[in-house]
Order: sequence, then structure tokens, then C-alpha cells
Amino acid sequence: MQLDCRGGASVTAAKTAVETIQREMTIFARRARASAGRMHPELSLVSYTLLGHLEESGGCRATDLAAHYALDKSTVSRQVAALERVGLIERRLDPADHRVQVLHLTDAGQEILAQVTRSRRAAFRERLADWPEADLVRFAGYLARYNAGTPAGSADG
Repeated sequence: MQLDCRGGASVTAAKTAVETIQREMTIFARRARASAGRMHPELSLVSYTLLGHLEESGGCRATDLAAHYALDKSTVSRQVAALERVGLIERRLDPADHRVQVLHLTDAGQEILAQVTRSRRAAFRERLADWPEADLVRFAGYLARYNAGTPAGSADG
């Protein structure tokens, strides 16, 4: 932060804004975790995001999921095992390298992911229904910018 020539008022405003952003993002994350269970009882927020990534990527290894989300491999292993047990994902041999197993959504996994995605989108539309279009576009841009990258060595918030 740079000090304002007139005494640092902008530093205080910026510091307060960052503190507010951190607090509001924490509330957002808590709300997302809590709502995930209401959307589908078998699908935690982590499970939902893993299924979403498998759909977007067309399948990947568990180690790729761990790296993509910066999660511990044991966390991903537990989530993968749980998703396999309920029939939402399956392992297939990589056609290019039969030593590698690639995770894919099953038909049931695709359907549940689609169902939860529809429910989440409806909840977002309802929550944002009264926002002017310009605010929605600006907010979407800010979120995309925020999520575009994390500075090296930082604690992701």
C-alpha cells in the first residue's frame, strides 16, 4: 500500500476494505459449505467441486485433482473413495498408459451434478434477483479477477 501525501487516509480505507473482503469471503464460504448438504445429502462442497472438475476436464487422475485444488492427497483419496462407493465416479485405465487410472463421472454422477448445479444456479439467481445488471457484470468480473490466481506463497483465503 502506498501512503497518501495527505496523511495516509487511502491506506486506512484500503486496509478496512481488505478486512471486510476477508470477513465477507469467510461468510460466503461458510454459507456455501452449509448449503451444499441441503442441495444433496451425499454431496459435500468438496465432492461437488471434484465432480465439477471431472466433468469439465473429461476425467483426470486423483493426483491431478489434489494438485488443482491444492488439497492433500489423503483428503482427495477419501473423497474419491466416498464418491466411488455411492456410484458417482469410476476408475478407468488411461488408454495412453495402462498403468494410470483416470477418474470419470458415471451416469449417476452426471445426473446428480446436473441436479445440484441447477439448484445452486437457482439459489444464486434468487439471491441476486434484485441486483442491477451493471452490478452483476461488475461483481462477476471482480470474482473472476480474484480467482484468476493466487500470489506465490500466500495463504489462500
